[in-house]
Amino acid sequence: MTKKESIKLFEEKKVRTVWDDKTETWYFSIVDVVAALTDSPNPRKYWSVLKTRLKKEGSELTTNCSQLKMQSVDGKRYLTDVADTEQLFRLIQSIPSPKAEPFKQWMAQVAATRLEQMQDPELSIHQALEDYRRLGYSDNWINQRLKSIEIRKDLTDQWKAHDVKEGLEYATLTDIIYNSWAGISAKQYKQLKGLKKENLRDNMTNEELVLNMLAELSTTSITKAKNPKGLDENARCAAEGGNVAAVARKELESKTGRKVVSPLSVKRFFNNQLPEKDDNNATNIESDGDETK
Repeated sequence: MTKKESIKLFEEKKVRTVWDDKTETWYFSIVDVVAALTDSPNPRKYWSVLKTRLKKEGSELTTNCSQLKMQSVDGKRYLTDVADTEQLFRLIQSIPSPKAEPFKQWMAQVAATRLEQMQDPELSIHQALEDYRRLGYSDNWINQRLKSIEIRKDLTDQWKAHDVKEGLEYATLTDIIYNSWAGISAKQYKQLKGLKKENLRDNMTNEELVLNMLAELSTTSITKAKNPKGLDENARCAAEGGNVAAVARKELESKTGRKVVSPLSVKRFFNNQLPEKDDNNATNIESDGDETK
């Protein structure tokens, strides 16, 4: 399965999803759907009880539902019960909720939007833009974030072409880039910003995001020029690319008299932990799948 994980919003409730490119199928976290429909204080327990009842009734739903690894609130990835749209439609019938019909319409829209985006990839960009705006992010930050996604994709395309394996090796190289330009690992960076499951890039200030883009863009250019093979050779290119941004960071800090790498994050802003709004921040919409967990 070629998977793409993302967070979808239903009435401001986050629903974890996975898109399977091969079968062109959406999979939804059942626990998240239960939370969205019931407002239960313990949706996991609700689903456990419902699943037991459905099994006793001989429902095929509990037999056929799959499990996929998804990121949890603690930042770790666990096997999670998921259902495709057809299974969810049947599941919703077993959950008494005034939100059932609106949720069905929302699911249909999610599916239709994805098919439209496959025909016209530009729609994906517009959708991401609208999602960020709905959560209160500035157009200035959004433009930077969308550009960073493009630059990241160019970099991972180069890694793939130069014998780097997806998953752990991508995360290792990403960590090298962070250490080289920011002086800390991805994990330390998230801890500095008080993040757990949130996407690190979605919580960077404009300065941080631009410097990270410079580091990744430089790594891409160096990789193209040196044609490395395998993890070790690509790691040297990643360190060199990160160092390009490190030089820029140090120069900026010398001119402004303040550190670029900052504990500022949208999570802390929305939790009223910051004195005033900084439009340079944002939260998680869709994971780049590149951060070291």
